[in-house]
Amino acid sequence: MIEIRGLHKYFGDNHVLRGVDMTVGQSEVVVVIGASGSGKSTLLRCVNKLERFRKGEVRIRGEVVPEDERAINRMRTHVGMVFQHFNLFPHMTVLGNVMEGPVQVKGVPRAQARRTGLGYLEKVGLGDKVDAYPGMLSGGQKQRVAIARALAMEPDAMLFDEPTSALDPELVGEVLGVMRELAAEGMTMMVVTHEMGFAREVADTVYFMDEGVVVEQGPPERIFETPEQPRTREFLAQIL
Repeated sequence: MIEIRGLHKYFGDNHVLRGVDMTVGQSEVVVVIGASGSGKSTLLRCVNKLERFRKGEVRIRGEVVPEDERAINRMRTHVGMVFQHFNLFPHMTVLGNVMEGPVQVKGVPRAQARRTGLGYLEKVGLGDKVDAYPGMLSGGQKQRVAIARALAMEPDAMLFDEPTSALDPELVGEVLGVMRELAAEGMTMMVVTHEMGFAREVADTVYFMDEGVVVEQGPPERIFETPEQPRTREFLAQIL
């Protein structure tokens, strides 16, 4: 579903990604872990060209991610993204936020977008908040709206960029619960997170990144219990 080959990204002279290779198969959950500044979020943003990279290739469903802005926008309808800070429209209701993409980007009739939006809000446990505004919601509720908004585009894959890092600890579980459900239903997911319990429980493959390179990858039980690389062991010893 997602294939990353030889990716290099610079911010000025700072070489942030140094030849990253990564593959996310259909219905696979890939979790990317690593210290802050290791390049995880930048990698995720390169997948759907929110960040342009200098060298390498990203393929979605076998097709190279294009350079043309209009073609990139078409590609993004197939790959939903959930950000750390929700990015909801404050002047729109919860339902309005979820309907906006299908109506404006895909040209879905409003009545159909409303039905779809209501269904996804029920799915994330917010069927009773359709007329509320983002300012009336907790952080966990906002993030669940953001997930429903991404799902309303009916994507083939979902990217999650540290979706719980801006939340109070007691609200983290409600967002991870929705993500667990999506994984169980077979949604292809690429997740950058510091939630090691989620990575251990839900991931099919864990990639550990450090200083812009993939240091180690493998199934979660091996990465967490018998990591091969000293840097991985050092990181996990600090985190766990």
